[in-house]
Amino acid sequence: MIIFPAIDLKDGKCVRLYKGDFNKTTIFNSSPYNQALQFKKKGFTNLHLVDLDGALKGRSKNKKVIIRIIKNTNLNVQLGGGIRTLKQISFWIKNGVSTVVVGTMAVKNPKILKKACDLFPGRIAVALDVRNNFLAIKGWVKQTKIKLMDFSKKLEDFGVSRIIYTDINRDGTKKGVNFSQLKKIVKKVNIPLVVSGGVSNIKDIRKLYKANLFDGVIIGKAIYDKSISLNELKKFV
Repeated sequence: MIIFPAIDLKDGKCVRLYKGDFNKTTIFNSSPYNQALQFKKKGFTNLHLVDLDGALKGRSKNKKVIIRIIKNTNLNVQLGGGIRTLKQISFWIKNGVSTVVVGTMAVKNPKILKKACDLFPGRIAVALDVRNNFLAIKGWVKQTKIKLMDFSKKLEDFGVSRIIYTDINRDGTKKGVNFSQLKKIVKKVNIPLVVSGGVSNIKDIRKLYKANLFDGVIIGKAIYDKSISLNELKKFV
């Protein structure tokens, strides 16, 4: 199971949202680059980056810092947030991103998703951001009427490398992960699953690890408010 420490970028800073609400933002580090270096020094090899400005506006304010992190840390970067065209996907892969995460594009333009998976095999992940069993897009702001399970099954034919499932109502809350929902997805969908949203303590990590069902887990707020120490977490790397 891959451990992904998370950095959410907004206005060039490392932040966390509460339940995906852009009006409930906490700044945890004014230097995302230094934060990424800290993860690197602790022995982590993977990093989950989210460009919140890109997710909300469809264009990035954070390209320079993202490229600096990629070029100078040698971390395997999984990047999402506002990536909605083949041109953007190609740009980030050429600049060293290991896995490009798309969400809105997958829902709105599945033909482009299929083409991206064909052009960059093993490099495209789909973010399934879910509120009350329905997908949300455009930085979680727009709620759709698309059911999680219906859409997940369709992705099996696209060649997607992994699904990143986020329970929006748990994201940034540390209420614990939604195990019952996660197990349903794993049982019904034949695509590796990365868990995101709600991780509260090291017990959650241990439970996910022992289940031996998941491709990875993304941890954000629980790291930043020290509910999980990096020393504890790196034992699972």
